[in-house]
Amino acid sequence: MKASGAEDGGRPAGSPAPSSPSLEWKFSQVFGERMAGEEVHEVDIISAIEFDKSGDHLATGDRGGRVVLFERTDVTNHGSQKDLEKQDYPISRHPEFRYKTEFQSHEPEFDYLKSLEIEEKINKIKWCQPANHALFLLSTNDKTIKYWKVQERKVKKISEMNVDASIAEQNGNIASSSMNCPSGYLPNGGCSERPYNHLNNELSFPPGRLPSLRLPMVTSQDTNPIARCRRIYAHAHDYHINSISNNSDGETFISADDLRINLWNLEISNQSFNIVDVKPANMEDLTEVITSAEFHPTHCNMLAYSSSKGSIRLIDLRQSALCDNHSKMFEERDTPGSRSFFTEIIASISDIKFAKDERHILSRDYMTLKLWDINMESGPVATFQVHEYLRPKASLCDLYENDSIFDKFDCCQSGDGLRVATGSYSNLFRVFGCMTGSNEATTLEASKNPMRQQVQTPSRPARSLSTLTRVVRRGSESPAVDANGNTYDFTTKLLHLAWHPTENLIASAAMNSLYMYYA
Repeated sequence: MKASGAEDGGRPAGSPAPSSPSLEWKFSQVFGERMAGEEVHEVDIISAIEFDKSGDHLATGDRGGRVVLFERTDVTNHGSQKDLEKQDYPISRHPEFRYKTEFQSHEPEFDYLKSLEIEEKINKIKWCQPANHALFLLSTNDKTIKYWKVQERKVKKISEMNVDASIAEQNGNIASSSMNCPSGYLPNGGCSERPYNHLNNELSFPPGRLPSLRLPMVTSQDTNPIARCRRIYAHAHDYHINSISNNSDGETFISADDLRINLWNLEISNQSFNIVDVKPANMEDLTEVITSAEFHPTHCNMLAYSSSKGSIRLIDLRQSALCDNHSKMFEERDTPGSRSFFTEIIASISDIKFAKDERHILSRDYMTLKLWDINMESGPVATFQVHEYLRPKASLCDLYENDSIFDKFDCCQSGDGLRVATGSYSNLFRVFGCMTGSNEATTLEASKNPMRQQVQTPSRPARSLSTLTRVVRRGSESPAVDANGNTYDFTTKLLHLAWHPTENLIASAAMNSLYMYYA
């Protein structure tokens, strides 16, 4: 499979480029597939996707406040790799998942003090550390965060009672048949026409003994996963929550809204600590807002947050209790004379992720996907163009009119750190190789035929920002058309996707459908 890309502008002449073959993506599974012409209810549209650290479980949230869990089957069914070799089982080529359970995480609410309706839509889902064969996860809507425990519970079932089936069918039950008496009753329930040692034809007293007791038996059958809300973290945000992130210490997490970031302890729901506050004394002086925040994967004292101006700030919790002053700030300088009304809007970062190597940060703004080096603040080390054909002013005006310019796309990175991915319009998503010398830039469609939209697209030469780094720009497309030569459909957008932590498997959300692809 061929993929578009740019020539390596930072490689010395004559030096060979490292080999990085493009992956061949194939359809794996789909859950909730929409039939042609089928109407999609807004409450069923998927709004969040997250794999757990092991990759054995996947969670999705939707606009109706529901959380749906999926579990991996190709591992649990066949056991370990050694067991497969011993028992000669066929080894699955890629991870496969099945539906596990679902539960209602949030309900619509109304804030009477502010006359504000709070939607039940799930904004983010984060997995926590499992314990005692139970799964734990955090889910949030605009105002309230909930901590859920999902555990397998045995379903107890009463076995059939020890009664002759023919007798039970004839008389209904023991109690009713034993009370049938054609004549009048004596005091204490006796029957005048029957001896006292004979209650009915079916139950008789043996001489000198009581009849044998027939008791039901309780047996445990199947196990069902049960979700229970352990904690509710509420009333800590005046603005809509856009991010939650677990700390590597396994005890705390952060939640971020437009102006503040709060630090929580998982076991304490009635108290949080404000660690970042960008709200000015006069709201008229407000120039930027927080758009995303994430803890460092291993250093529990470090976290990063992005802003609507396209900057990323790295803060250290050891410096002070209120981290208004950042340790590092990553920002790309504007080209002189290139600013316009839309410059700041399209520069707003919608999502950030720490890379697997813990040295880089991946960010997504409206037009591009950027990779930043934590040790270099001057600019990104790589820039990937997602839909550059929309940059002309006429296209941006149309996007502004239909509010598409404010869409927030997720980004993700492969478990080996060699590739990054993000979504686009017309249910397309793009996969880029991020290693030095890689020209991989693949366009896939969220359907059973992911390569239907895949064609080779023209490339743009790379440009250098400084002598210290090479900035790669690739994946640009012809103006006003998509990768297949057609105009994009802005009503079908692929905002949410996640990459399996250890396998080349991508889960993507197209409206109410969950598509999975492997390579």
